[in-house]
Amino acid sequence: MKATIIFLLLVPACWAKPFQTGLFDFMLEDEASGDVSTERFLSPDPMGPICPFRCQCHLRVVQCSDLGLESVPKDLPPDTTLLDLQNNKITEIKDGDFKNLKDLHALILVNNKISKISPGAFTPLVKLERLYLSKNQLKELPIKMPKSLQELRAHENEITKLKPAVFEGLNQMIVIELGTNPLKSTGIEKRTFSGMKKLSYIRISDTNITSIPQDLPPSLTELHLDGNKITKVDVNSLKGLASLTKLGLSFNSISAVENGSLAHAPRLRELHLDNNKLIKVPGGLAEHKYIQVVYLHNNNISNVGSNDFCPPGYNTKKASYSGVSLFSNPVRYWEIQPSTFRCVYERSAIQLGNYK
Repeated sequence: MKATIIFLLLVPACWAKPFQTGLFDFMLEDEASGDVSTERFLSPDPMGPICPFRCQCHLRVVQCSDLGLESVPKDLPPDTTLLDLQNNKITEIKDGDFKNLKDLHALILVNNKISKISPGAFTPLVKLERLYLSKNQLKELPIKMPKSLQELRAHENEITKLKPAVFEGLNQMIVIELGTNPLKSTGIEKRTFSGMKKLSYIRISDTNITSIPQDLPPSLTELHLDGNKITKVDVNSLKGLASLTKLGLSFNSISAVENGSLAHAPRLRELHLDNNKLIKVPGGLAEHKYIQVVYLHNNNISNVGSNDFCPPGYNTKKASYSGVSLFSNPVRYWEIQPSTFRCVYERSAIQLGNYK
């Protein structure tokens, strides 16, 4: 029951999948084993670990959120595995703030006023896997992040540049969230992400980038670039992304998807191109063997050909479509030939409607 209460208190720290499941595994394991008790943190023994004033400590979880703190508390229990400092007024992370926290797995610093992180601040955190820096005032990401890091979330900051040195050596990284920053395409240096061999999820939404970042690692399975200023998907935009299964490009200014672009992502299953400026259905959908969901609503598509989605003949496309949206386009949907959607799983998967 105690673990459930702590979980409900800390859930706001995470928003987007993956990695929501399993964040508190280490806490639940401790509870099951009975190795840790609340009394250990509250013990009057001056030689034992003491919970910081006004914080709550239980099962190696230290919760210091919503306390108006202006700095990281001192004398944190050295065996802490999750430290929650969200919703405070911390302005700077200094060297020594996390000394002796060699067992820390997750650090939550969301919604503070952090504008500076000292280069060696995270050096002691040799087991850190999840770092949440969202909703702060950072102009750049810290260097010398722990090599053990798997998940980094830093959306809603003031980040304008991304450099390869920031991610150098982060070979365990799987998730990066950098949305809602004043980031431009020119601010993403070449090969910024290429060294991360396990990276599978990137979200860079609601920024000022005008093109799909290059040199993305081939391990990537999800790429979310919604709400940017991308104008075109050219033939090399997806080059090297053979493992990509989901591509989000909604709410951009894309007017064209060049022929051959989708061939570079042969395992793609979901393509989100709604709320753009497309004048026709992207080429290559008919030949794609795995794509199942295509969102094209709120564009300028005026015509849909009988072979735009499915190859000639029947039963030649391996994966049937489970979702196709074409509403809010100037296409006369009553003129679309019924055979156009011959490789759609069922009729309800097609969303058509009047153009308004």
